[in-house]
Amino acid sequence: ISGSSPEFSGIELFVNRLDSVESVLPYEYTAFDFCQAEGKKRPSENLGQVLFGERIEPSPYREEKNIRWASRWDYILESMPHTHIQWFSIMNSLVIVLFLSGMVAMIMLRTLHKDIARYNQMDSTEDAQEEFGWKLVHGDIFRPPRKGMLLSVFLGSGTQILIMTFVTLFFACLGFLSPANRGALMTCAVVLWVLLGTPAGYVAARFYKSFGGEKWKTNVLLTSFLCPGIVFADFFIMNLILWGEGSSAAIPFGTLVAILALWFCISVPLTFIGAYFGFKKNAIEHPVRTNQIPRQIPEQSFYTKPLPGIIMGGILPFGCIFIQLFFILNSIWSHQMYYMFGFLFLVFIILVITCSEATILLCYFHLCAEDYHWQWRSFLTSGFTAVYFLIYAIHYFFSKLQITGTASTILYFGYTMIMVLIFFLFTGTIGFFACFWFVTKIYSVVKVD
Repeated sequence: ISGSSPEFSGIELFVNRLDSVESVLPYEYTAFDFCQAEGKKRPSENLGQVLFGERIEPSPYREEKNIRWASRWDYILESMPHTHIQWFSIMNSLVIVLFLSGMVAMIMLRTLHKDIARYNQMDSTEDAQEEFGWKLVHGDIFRPPRKGMLLSVFLGSGTQILIMTFVTLFFACLGFLSPANRGALMTCAVVLWVLLGTPAGYVAARFYKSFGGEKWKTNVLLTSFLCPGIVFADFFIMNLILWGEGSSAAIPFGTLVAILALWFCISVPLTFIGAYFGFKKNAIEHPVRTNQIPRQIPEQSFYTKPLPGIIMGGILPFGCIFIQLFFILNSIWSHQMYYMFGFLFLVFIILVITCSEATILLCYFHLCAEDYHWQWRSFLTSGFTAVYFLIYAIHYFFSKLQITGTASTILYFGYTMIMVLIFFLFTGTIGFFACFWFVTKIYSVVKVD
């Protein structure tokens, strides 16, 4: 119940979906042998409520209680004393950020400054032959990566998710998407995702062109359909299971058609418009020329090999979010009210900074080891945070939930995989953009013959 307005003392009671700790399959109140509300209309539902299966039914009951409008959420807030844990989480995240910022600042200000000064003093040909460190790979640093098409598509989808997440959390933080307004958060996210097709197409096209790609039609089609298609296919399979089980969370056929219409009729054309402008612009100018013959990469030590670096890179960003992740999973699977969007927005900003700094740090070490394949590595380094997210979700399933039954288990992991994919694209894109900025910056201040 959401409280009463000041004029009325009688509260009209509504009932939401019913489920148990052993099953994530919700059922409507009317599916059970309870007293029914005759002649009462069901409240209208928004898109977010339908997608989440948040069906509200009228009930034949009223409660006579005088609740002040401003105090209507107090009983929920008093039952959830988590604020001190949230502050601990924020402090934990800030310590990680300060540590990383210190490391990056030390590299930027001391090591890089010394390197650049030393490189720029080399005027004689003898000195020029004794180049070392990251300047050695200046002729290969902007060499197009392998599978540039796929990377550009991931960057386009990641940009779409990044802007969508930022705007949704910002509105939630300002109080526009209150928990009182059921489904508002989900509706806002879906609408924003549909409208943000243009930046996705633009970013994918811009980077694909800079990677030397010419199959622009394939690029636009993949940006429009690859990642959204995977999410929709997963979502559709989950929905079939809900339909089969007769659950109220199953999305009606009409709503599925409406979602497809939003995707095909609004998102896809907007992606094409963004891609048109992206391909029309000149390719991104790099500060150094790329050599025709690729440089041989020397034998790498264990720590500068790709896999150990990628695995290490995801640990620190995950360390910033894992406490917040517990509350988010609780709100989804244990039906606890989530209202701390201010904390969540702060953690989002900290996550962006941590992903950027951890990836820049590892990128610098790899460049010093004369390994110039930074594009995919920067994306996968911060994107690996999603793998830790998946491991945590598996741990949460076995340690915190009491779910039984094949259908409920498939649903849990099906929806988790959607979250993991979205998180992978989101964090990977942050890492790539941070590294792209870093690499462009350091090679633009070095004199190259």
